[in-house]
Amino acid sequence: MAYFAAVLARTGAGWDVSETELDDVETLADLTDLAREAAEDEDTVLVFIEQEDAWFAVLRIDGEDDPRIFVSDAAAAARSSYGAVLTDELIEQDGEADFDDLDGLVAGLDDEDEDGAVAGAADDEDDEEPAGGRGANPVGPIGDSELLTEFGLTAAGLMELAGEGAAPGDALGEIAEALGCGEVLEAVR
Repeated sequence: MAYFAAVLARTGAGWDVSETELDDVETLADLTDLAREAAEDEDTVLVFIEQEDAWFAVLRIDGEDDPRIFVSDAAAAARSSYGAVLTDELIEQDGEADFDDLDGLVAGLDDEDEDGAVAGAADDEDDEEPAGGRGANPVGPIGDSELLTEFGLTAAGLMELAGEGAAPGDALGEIAEALGCGEVLEAVR
């Protein structure tokens, strides 16, 4: 699977953007260390990750603070090694209990037939449950949707970029534009 990853380091003059390789990244700590290497002093560093227009993620590191993470589609990201590093961390931080309502809603919608009646238990036996149990990775965005608000991109704006039908590559471009470094990001793509 093809990935694109870039590190955006905040400097006094704006943003320094560089493409990066994730070959040695196996954990969130590895990714965080990679980002911190690009930081000037305690300035903000962002990592953009995109996989073949299937999902995107933004990781924000401020000094020695814990990283803040946003993933556009948890279920799609969890099927890739780099995405799983992020989604596993988010689910561990939040606990699966936070997703109970979403899981119930999705399961309820999946079980309805065209007449609006709930399908019988026999239908459930035919469904194979993914590893980790039903709902282990929620469909759709997960994480801190407010991680870019101080840079001019609202939580609602970020959620819209992660919405159904949105192209992850285009979303990262729009995020970079909001940060004022769209042309620089395009130069490393």
